[in-house]
Amino acid sequence: MDAMHGFGVSSTHYLQTHYKDAQGWFLFVSFAADLRNTFFVFFPIWFHLRESVGIKLIWVAVIGDWLNLVFKWCVRGTLWTLFWGVQVCVCLSRVFIAAHFPHQVVAGVITGMIVAEAFSRVQWIYSASLKKYFFITLFLLTFAVGFYLLLKALGVDLLWTLEKAKKWCVRSEWVHMDTTPFASLLRNMGTLFGLGLGLHSPLFTESKKSTSAPFRGGCIIASLVLLHLFDSFKPPTHTAALFYLLSFCKSATVPLATVSIIPYCVAGALSANSKKQL
Repeated sequence: MDAMHGFGVSSTHYLQTHYKDAQGWFLFVSFAADLRNTFFVFFPIWFHLRESVGIKLIWVAVIGDWLNLVFKWCVRGTLWTLFWGVQVCVCLSRVFIAAHFPHQVVAGVITGMIVAEAFSRVQWIYSASLKKYFFITLFLLTFAVGFYLLLKALGVDLLWTLEKAKKWCVRSEWVHMDTTPFASLLRNMGTLFGLGLGLHSPLFTESKKSTSAPFRGGCIIASLVLLHLFDSFKPPTHTAALFYLLSFCKSATVPLATVSIIPYCVAGALSANSKKQL
């Protein structure tokens, strides 16, 4: 394992030394491919354009990142070429900014493809009950925490990278709590549970009656603007338990607002405007 990490450090150093001119491109690709943009940008757009794609996007992102967390512990043709070009750029960018080691990004690509292919074949996620959302969220959360506690009892320190970062980082404030494994876990669980709440909200049922282009466009614009403002809220980090709780609630609010609250308000505004014109 030390040899693998040593290779990772060497790879990062090589990229940063020999490809300094590509820093802007790597930073852009890494930002665009960040999971945060999946929830705050891509999901609102796709959900209001095609509901099934938005739902699938959340499931693939959440399950894929959950598997990445657990595993980290223990076509051919032009489109195919373009796809792999994006994958390579994202992988190189993550190594360039020292966010991941090479073996981690390779494992992430493989895991993501498997999860995406699996969820392209299932249909129950589009009609899952709120009870099923609750129990799946609870299972994923308890499994990850239980796995962590089990390995910790066996003497395996799963947070060793965090301790080393705090010890060796030039400035301790560069080590952000929102990049810790448990912060990622609770964000994903909050997002999945929030999607379930939104899809089974009476507001969502009411807003589904509106399907016009102005309604969809209004929902997309309103979602992007409001979620951008909402993302500026940063949970306090002085208490870990409070930070994790607020991270869960914040993440749950994103799909809940996108799926039910914002569409309901947009539908009401358009309805009121049409009545005035009459």
